[in-house]
Amino acid sequence: MEINVSKSELLRELTATQGVVERKTTIPILSNFLFEASGDKLSITATDLDLSLRTSCTAKVKKEGSCTIPARKLYDYVRLLPDADIAIRLMENHWVNIRSGRSNTKMVGMARSNFPSLPAFPNAGITKIPASVLRTLISKTIFAISSEESRYTLNGALMVLKAESIVMVATDGHRLAHIETQEKFAGVGEAKTLVPKKAMGELHSLLQNTDADFVEFAKDESTLFFRIGTRLLTSRQLTGQFPNYEAVLPKDNSKSVVVRCDELAGAIQRVAQFADERSGAIKVRLEKNELKISSSSTEAGESEDALDTSYTGEAMTIGFNSGYLLDFLKAADSEEVRLELKDPQSAGQMRPEDSEQYKYRYIVMPMRI
Repeated sequence: MEINVSKSELLRELTATQGVVERKTTIPILSNFLFEASGDKLSITATDLDLSLRTSCTAKVKKEGSCTIPARKLYDYVRLLPDADIAIRLMENHWVNIRSGRSNTKMVGMARSNFPSLPAFPNAGITKIPASVLRTLISKTIFAISSEESRYTLNGALMVLKAESIVMVATDGHRLAHIETQEKFAGVGEAKTLVPKKAMGELHSLLQNTDADFVEFAKDESTLFFRIGTRLLTSRQLTGQFPNYEAVLPKDNSKSVVVRCDELAGAIQRVAQFADERSGAIKVRLEKNELKISSSSTEAGESEDALDTSYTGEAMTIGFNSGYLLDFLKAADSEEVRLELKDPQSAGQMRPEDSEQYKYRYIVMPMRI
């Protein structure tokens, strides 16, 4: 294999791909990129066996072939090279020679045959999802996915495609983020898919750096495929039953108050400094024309903040994890939010006030205070 490739193009694709590479792996080949050169392009692949990304850039291919190169080392090295063409050549014993200007480096690669083979994109059952819609759905739910490996089915978000809409739901058992938007999908009945957290994260960063209008989504029995322009992300499916989320969506939270997002976030951040460090619990109290937020701990002291509201109902106090509320306020991207409560023992619900395209709601379980 022998190619010439522009530094800027190569670096762009290495940057997109390196998030997939496993930093700490017991299988050495997984910390390498697979390079395959043919025609007028260079294909770059990275995988951790659960997730893989294949991308490509234009290259002057002098000799077709393939090799594997240590991913992190190559990425760090290419970043430091001047903006010029880079010559990459496969040598004996899987060593790879990289030249640019007066820089000349040899890297120790590994046999191409060791690199795992990846599934091919299916020919049928492809759904086109608008890229901007999928990006929004992920950013509004990814933070609520559980990080506890024991709760396997909560380690991803549920994506529900219907003929007229798309829904995404994520929960860790303490809070739940639910977003829905009207979108027409021809030939789709109702398709439910569990998308793992790491795949969601990689998808989101790919969608933030693309000009593509659509994501082509497909799946087979074990793999999810997301094609964004020239990039193909594949992920192992999560198996198992996602909880019945519709059962926990509050129906009769009759006490509601509208507040400015930035004011509420500021008040929570100040008060949370004095909350119990382990639980992060704060008190939220509804009173006439006022929303009070307070916390206290024997180590740090106590704090209270108040916001003006137009609330006229009966007074009520409820406890919440401050971090959970801040996660939503950061993701809501709204000037005002509505907080809906029922009683101190029932889940609270938060919604952006000014979202027209998306129906977004966030449910948080109360804490004992």
